[in-house]
Amino acid sequence: MPTRPSSFEPIAKSVSFTRTMVRFHLRDGREISVPTAWFPRLRKGTLRERKNWRLIGDGIGVHWPDVDEDILVDSLLASGKMFWYREAPRRKQGRASDQEFVQRAGRRSALR
Repeated sequence: MPTRPSSFEPIAKSVSFTRTMVRFHLRDGREISVPTAWFPRLRKGTLRERKNWRLIGDGIGVHWPDVDEDILVDSLLASGKMFWYREAPRRKQGRASDQEFVQRAGRRSALR
């Protein structure tokens, strides 16, 4: 099984928030921004609760103890294992490919 060079591993170094987004700042300079709507506990959390986070496993994920939320950085990048808005249409098993489902859900750019 091919593996990625360790320099491309998605390792978080910090987290920040805007009004509607959570941003994961990675050690290699990349930034992943996702809507807080994907994580209801974070969305409902206060600014103080959101700011109280710690890295999991030297950066493979982030934990928010006040709202009991854990997010693995790699899961944000994995195709086919993406987080969806609650309003996304339900997928009928065996009916559509991941790409077709994303397009119908209005998230065409999510797989790029």
